[in-house]
Amino acid sequence: MNEDSRVAIVTGAGSGIGRAVARALLGAGYRVALVGLGEETLVASLAGYEPQGLVAPTDVRHEAEVRQAFKRTCEEFGRVDLLFNNAGVFGQSAPIEDMPLEQWKLVIDTNLTGAFLCAREAVRVMKQQRPQGGRIINNGSVSAQVPRPRAVAYSASKHAITGLTKTISLEGRAYGIACSQIDIGNAATELLNAVVKDALQANGSVLDEPRIDVRHVSDAVLYMASLPLEANVQFMTLMATNMPLVGRG
Repeated sequence: MNEDSRVAIVTGAGSGIGRAVARALLGAGYRVALVGLGEETLVASLAGYEPQGLVAPTDVRHEAEVRQAFKRTCEEFGRVDLLFNNAGVFGQSAPIEDMPLEQWKLVIDTNLTGAFLCAREAVRVMKQQRPQGGRIINNGSVSAQVPRPRAVAYSASKHAITGLTKTISLEGRAYGIACSQIDIGNAATELLNAVVKDALQANGSVLDEPRIDVRHVSDAVLYMASLPLEANVQFMTLMATNMPLVGRG
């Protein structure tokens, strides 16, 4: 199946990494459903590619809304070949003893439960459609490998994404469903810039951490998506060369 007939769903498509990946997929000929909270930002992400796209305002924390987004995509485009599971929030930065429960729930519900709900719908569609199968790419973060200080909810949610990725890989392989995870270190987005400017380090120092252009992320996701289903990049770490990741803990 060539890119001109492939269908992708991108969550968190209204800004940052999600917008960059959605536009890269559109540029490569995919038909793309852009999923996110705000219709206005999703429309802006789709600009110039309107005939190839579908805007689906969705809160990924809500099961019914996720189901509706997948239903609309299948009605419009007929199938789902790729899910880029990207929607996420960082949440409040605080020591674990000061982390409010509502902040914990916000991050876990968005980053983990939202990813699960989207993956569950994708698997259901991919098992039933003909030709069967598809690919799910989860946005992990390097915080899935090494925690960032004062980010217990975010770090826990991203560590859990690794378990989700492995489970989907295990249960999906009999149905031609491949699952990957991309762990990104410091892509220059509005969300990330607020986190890594004057970022607290494990040794108590503060550092304005190096960043990479978000284009490198969209290029990497395009490569992962371009592989035939019998091949899979199980995990990829894409990071700023000089960021303090190795040895961070």
